[in-house]
Amino acid sequence: MQWLLSLILTAFMFASTAAYAVVVLAVAWFLPYSTCYEVVRVWARMQLGAARLLCGLDYVVEGAEHIPPGAHISMWRHSSAWETVAQMLIFPPQAWVLKREILWIPVIGWATRLMRPIAIDRSAHRAAVSQVIEQGQRRLAEGIWVLLYPEGTRVPVGERRRYGISGAALGVAAGCQIVPVAHNAGRYWARRGLLKRRGTIRVVIGPPVDCAGRDAREVIEEVRAWIDGKTAELGG
Repeated sequence: MQWLLSLILTAFMFASTAAYAVVVLAVAWFLPYSTCYEVVRVWARMQLGAARLLCGLDYVVEGAEHIPPGAHISMWRHSSAWETVAQMLIFPPQAWVLKREILWIPVIGWATRLMRPIAIDRSAHRAAVSQVIEQGQRRLAEGIWVLLYPEGTRVPVGERRRYGISGAALGVAAGCQIVPVAHNAGRYWARRGLLKRRGTIRVVIGPPVDCAGRDAREVIEEVRAWIDGKTAELGG
């Protein structure tokens, strides 16, 4: 039964995402960015509500008091599709750092472009870092957070990968803070699996890491140590 419910949830997500992309394309031309983001948040609530109703998959957030006022950077453990939805509800509006190929997807990619992401060519390593720094500083100056998955791709439960430097470099250049986020979503919503298991995902938000006046490599190592350590505690 859980497999069938997972299949129904997946079909619902694909259909509703396409429909909502059309809505975003329709309203983004005359509504401000903040309002469009609230429209997308309705979509996110719908997805997580469907996951709870159909598959018995819920979540709890710990450490929300660590989210500082103003615009900063959030760095998330990336192990499933779940956190790409949940982050919209847990944090203030964020500009997502993502691979540029996502913007090429008809309708969905076009709508994503209107949400002001930072779309990078991951094969152009140095240019990609410069792009994150340049565009990221503009987003932060406008009061928009920047979201990065420092591993660059979804990583299966139990595995660890090298963290990219671009988020830390942006933090140093902007003199802002990085808020690390760990979770165990991969245990319930596998990286490339159809099955969504019943249970409660734990999301833990860590203390902000100051970047001003520091070396980017030192910053990213501090962030990596916290996220990897906390993820291991959560069994993710």
